[in-house]
Amino acid sequence: MGVCQAGGSGFHFLQNGGFGLLAWAHPPSCAGLSRASTPAQHARMKGGWVYIVTNRPNGILYTGVTADLARRIYEHRTGAGAGFTQRYGLHRLVYYERYEDIVTAIQREKNVKHWPRAWKARLIVEFNEDWRDLYDDLA
Repeated sequence: MGVCQAGGSGFHFLQNGGFGLLAWAHPPSCAGLSRASTPAQHARMKGGWVYIVTNRPNGILYTGVTADLARRIYEHRTGAGAGFTQRYGLHRLVYYERYEDIVTAIQREKNVKHWPRAWKARLIVEFNEDWRDLYDDLA
């Protein structure tokens, strides 16, 4: 999927879906992501989405992966399921990335889940400085 790097870091996505990680001070910004020209145009396309929801700016964070971002966030907002996001009221979509391949999205989600909170917060701020709810942008 290309190379992710932040200031010369050593984090790489490999073509086979694997990854490598060296020590770094900042989270990666990822080249090769398929950003939607408008979220609504790509919200229901095949592939995968990695997303982060929260309860408030700088609140509790949950990282997830889905093939249908609009549907999944709707489920979080309506309380479908009795999991972590419902228990902590995590309804605010603050970050998302789209991948052409769901397998790549799943690997990215696993990687991001293991990041320190500060890296996730920085990723959100670079994408959505005000931590505003992006759900309405998907419609």
